[in-house]
Amino acid sequence: MSVLISPAELTRLLAKGIAPKLLDVRWSPIAPHGQADYVSGHLPGAAYVDLEHELSLRGARSEGRRPLPPIEDLQSAVRRWGISEGDTVVVYDDAAGLAASRAWWLLRHAGLTDVRILDGALSGWRKSGGHLQAGTPLIERGNAVLSYGHLPTVTIDQAAELPTYGVLLDARAPERYRGEAERLDRLAGHIPGAVNAPASENLTPEGNFRSAHALRARFTELGLSEHDVIAVYGGSGITASQDIAALAIAGFSAALYPGSWSQWVNTPGRPIETEENSVDTVRSRLWAQTVGAA
Repeated sequence: MSVLISPAELTRLLAKGIAPKLLDVRWSPIAPHGQADYVSGHLPGAAYVDLEHELSLRGARSEGRRPLPPIEDLQSAVRRWGISEGDTVVVYDDAAGLAASRAWWLLRHAGLTDVRILDGALSGWRKSGGHLQAGTPLIERGNAVLSYGHLPTVTIDQAAELPTYGVLLDARAPERYRGEAERLDRLAGHIPGAVNAPASENLTPEGNFRSAHALRARFTELGLSEHDVIAVYGGSGITASQDIAALAIAGFSAALYPGSWSQWVNTPGRPIETEENSVDTVRSRLWAQTVGAA
């Protein structure tokens, strides 16, 4: 199933009377509640989705900053957004597709099979000539039944072990990965053995996802192969979701570590690394350790 839908393709569907369920997931770390912007103008018929309260759980610090919501809460929200079994769902935001990627990943993980990210986000829709609707539309309640487990995840212990047999990617900005700066969490650095794959490099300067060919070249240059076991984490699972979407476009399968760095640094005894890794250096180090132990 395709990860993306272009504004032109969405326009054609709407013109044919084939209306996907549209979800407006406007969010940013400095402006986490986008409902006012949604009310002022959104794609026709779109429902507003609150990332902080509907796509995340405000749990204990030991769970990370944005743990997954209970499945019954997510199912109630999905039905309120008007989604039923078999619906095509299109998610969008107004900032680089990060929040939309979180919605895409979570809804796929919960069992919805046809979820697309609007490529180019809200600005791409505007540039294509798409119009916006103000106010809050009346949405008929849906009947979707959800269950977690349809996309792979890893726990904190599995993330710690993954570099010994696979590839663990860190989707955060390079300066956070290297331990040079940290704006959101109490400690900087990365999980030992993780390789930096910043989510910002998934997009073109215009804000679209890079082509499947370009993304495959990007991840191949990092050292990934289609046979690798891959997992991704970010600060709280947001940027990691976009990396997973980009990997899927490129033909790779990857698991999400939902707790991400915000869980790792709030769990006593978890080591922190600041040395920059590549897939090859991690594998060489493990090989040397294996030979030395023998």
